[in-house]
Amino acid sequence: MSKSILVIGSSGQIGTELVEELRKIYGNSHVIASDIKKPQVEQTGPFEELDILNKEQLHAIIKKHNVKEVYLLAALLSATAEKNPAFAWDLNMNSLFNVLELAKEKVIDKIFWPSSIAVFGPTTPRQNTPQFTVMEPTTVYGISKQAGERWCEYYHNKYGVDVRSIRYPGLIGYKSLPGGGTTDYAVDIFHQAIKTNSYECFLSENTALPMMYMSDAIKATIQIMQSPKENIKIWSSYNLSGISFTPKEIAVEIKKHYPNFNITYKPDFRQQIADSWPQSIDDSRAKEDWNWKANYTLEKMTNEMLKNLEQLLKQKI
Repeated sequence: MSKSILVIGSSGQIGTELVEELRKIYGNSHVIASDIKKPQVEQTGPFEELDILNKEQLHAIIKKHNVKEVYLLAALLSATAEKNPAFAWDLNMNSLFNVLELAKEKVIDKIFWPSSIAVFGPTTPRQNTPQFTVMEPTTVYGISKQAGERWCEYYHNKYGVDVRSIRYPGLIGYKSLPGGGTTDYAVDIFHQAIKTNSYECFLSENTALPMMYMSDAIKATIQIMQSPKENIKIWSSYNLSGISFTPKEIAVEIKKHYPNFNITYKPDFRQQIADSWPQSIDDSRAKEDWNWKANYTLEKMTNEMLKNLEQLLKQKI
C-alpha cells in the first residue's frame, strides 16, 4: 500500500487550500483530509471525520490509509481561544502530543505543525522581530504555540522526531471564511467592500501587523516539508514574513477598486492582542536555510483577493 499524507483541520482557512495544493502534487487519493466538522468545499479525495483529541481514532485513520506525513492544523485561534482558555489549551497542546507520540513511536515519519506570531509579546522587539528573541505571549493561543515550539524541539532533540514548523503571520485568503483570529479583519474587509462598500474595523487605523497572502503561506508550508532534512536548522519554528500593513493602508488599496469604499474604526478587545504582536518580521533564517521568498505585495494581493472574491460571491447569488 502506498504512503499517504494526512491533513488534520482540513476544513479551516489554511487546510482548505493546503489540501487542494497537496493533491495537485501527490494525487487526490494520497492526501487524506480530516476535520471534526464536514468540509466546506467538495472533496476530490478521501475525507475522514476526526476528533484529534481521540488518540484511538487518529491511530485508526493513520493505519487505514498508511499515513506517513501529518500536517496538524487543528487549533483554536487567538480571539476565539480567549473566550475558552481551558479548551484552547487542551486542543492546541494535546493534539500536538498525540501526533508527536506517533512520530516518536515511528508510526509516522514527518510532521508539519504551525506556530504563529502570537508567540511574541509586548516585550518582544516589534520592528523586524528577530528569529531568536524575548517571547512573553499574553494570549492563551500564544502561550500554547510557544509551549508547542519547545515541545517540537524537545521531541526532535530527544527522540529524533522530524517535526517542522513556521510562525505564520496573519493569513489572507478568499476560499474560506475567517476563523476567529485577530488578523482576520484583513479577510473580512474584502468581503464587506464587495457586499456593502463599507467596513467597521475592530483595530485602530494605524495598527501595523505582519500579514501574508494564502498562496505564499501554502508555498512556504510545502517548501519547508519538501526541503532536505539537513537544510532544516531550527526545530522550534521559523520566522516567516510576507507584507506588513495597517487597516488604513489596506483601505487605500481597496479604494483604488471601490472609490466609494468607507472604513470606520471601533477597536475592541482584539486591539490589545494586536498591540502585543510584532509589526514586521525578520525571516532571514528561512531564506538562508530553505530559500524562502514571498511573492505577494499589498497591491498584488488586493487585486487577487477582490477579483477572486467577486467571482466567488457571484456564484453564490
